[in-house]
Amino acid sequence: MLLDIYKIDGTVAAEKADLADDVFAIKPNDHVVYLSVKAYLSNQRQGTHKSKERSEVKGGGKKPWRQKGRGGARAGTTRSPIWVGGGTIFGPKPRDYRQNLPKKVKLLAKKSALSLKYKNDQIIIIEDFSFENPQTKEFSKILKALKLNGKKVLLLTGDVNANVWKSGRNIEKVDVLEVSKASTYNLLNNQILIIQKSALASINNTYSAKKEEVA
Repeated sequence: MLLDIYKIDGTVAAEKADLADDVFAIKPNDHVVYLSVKAYLSNQRQGTHKSKERSEVKGGGKKPWRQKGRGGARAGTTRSPIWVGGGTIFGPKPRDYRQNLPKKVKLLAKKSALSLKYKNDQIIIIEDFSFENPQTKEFSKILKALKLNGKKVLLLTGDVNANVWKSGRNIEKVDVLEVSKASTYNLLNNQILIIQKSALASINNTYSAKKEEVA
């Protein structure tokens, strides 16, 4: 498949981008996408939630009143879970929420996400660009030239580009990621996916089944 490549001034370049059919034109697997997004969100959780149980609450060493003769219920400690200030019954404990998926499932999920983006006309290929220094104003000009002001955008770069990342981090609704670190959640959690030319080459080479056959 061929797609226009845009310049940073918003005009269309003479060259066309070649998108691998087995990456951008597959039938999306919704269930695999769901599993991948669920695993990603679970892996973001710290799992440090904790409430104190009866034995962990300070105090309560003395029996509040004698066992018999008062006409009331028995009580052995002021830190009982049924007392105000007492421990928690079956409260949350620290745990690991991490979920691991097979590599092939992750790969299929990313392909499905990219195919969904292509199907919905939410992919823009742009020529590689960089800045000598962080230039938020110049980054905004590129978005304006592409008519993307105010939209939620993810820019994929081929390699680590600190100046491009720093230029985009202060712009609302804009994220910049190197393509190797983009998850299925990242690919879907935007309105427009901008892919630099070098990032597209990396996607085609990494995700394409043709490469797997050669290997």
